[in-house]
Amino acid sequence: MVQSDGKSSRRDNPSVYTQPMAESVTRRRLLIGGAAVAGVTIGAAASWPFLPDRIKNVIVDPPPAFIPDAEVGQVTLESVYSESRGMDVDLFTAAPAGYGSGKGLPVVVVCHGATATPADYKPFGLPQFLTAAVDAGAEPFVLAGAYGSALSWEPQPSGDDPRAMVLDEMPEWLDERGFDASRRALWGWSMGGRGILRMAELEPGWARAVAAFAPAISSGDDVITNADALEGTPLGLWVGTDDSFYEPVQELVAALPEEPEINSSGPGGHTRIYWNEQTIEAFTFLASHLGK
Repeated sequence: MVQSDGKSSRRDNPSVYTQPMAESVTRRRLLIGGAAVAGVTIGAAASWPFLPDRIKNVIVDPPPAFIPDAEVGQVTLESVYSESRGMDVDLFTAAPAGYGSGKGLPVVVVCHGATATPADYKPFGLPQFLTAAVDAGAEPFVLAGAYGSALSWEPQPSGDDPRAMVLDEMPEWLDERGFDASRRALWGWSMGGRGILRMAELEPGWARAVAAFAPAISSGDDVITNADALEGTPLGLWVGTDDSFYEPVQELVAALPEEPEINSSGPGGHTRIYWNEQTIEAFTFLASHLGK
């Protein structure tokens, strides 16, 4: 059963991620605990004069990530069974406000990073970013993303294959929901950014365009050594200059057979604060390649 407003019904399956927001809270506690172990407690940080302001500001009062003031269209979060993964997975879809269920619209497939799931997409503000991009002139499309594990988007020795789920199963799921699955693009960040680049290399033409935020690659990564396979794929890359993946992304750019359509970098780290500032540009880029 599909429920709107970000709620989902799930079958009893212990392998399915069922507490995304609770786990997010746990991750925050771990991060806070890590700061304490390093000798910095949240309450005391402001009184430590030797800490740079940029560090104190992040520890004591981190700035909120930008979310546009835009309407939320129809959003669903449901449970579907993935043959490739051998389990039920969350499937998120969002249509821009004013376009109903999004029937007939092309699709941008979303691949999350290691610390996110599709249940986080609505709290991240992705429905508002979608409407804002369309309101600003982008051709309308639907966002859709399924849960791809916290490990990677690569096939696992156990037989769990989130990459095959995206490439082989998602087009059928999208068609079943009335979207135009023949017009599709890929967008992902961090682990998901690496995942979509590898998908585009292995299945040229599957996606009409690819937008990657700070792909989690390292020097000599398969994504870099196989960069020639991205020839002809419209590509956008965004990474903060303070991001630990900045240098490997530059190595990828140098290895590409052609310049990416967008190669954007600026002050910022591996954070949603930086990525949210780039999202409308990325959506507009992807939409430009999804026409008839």
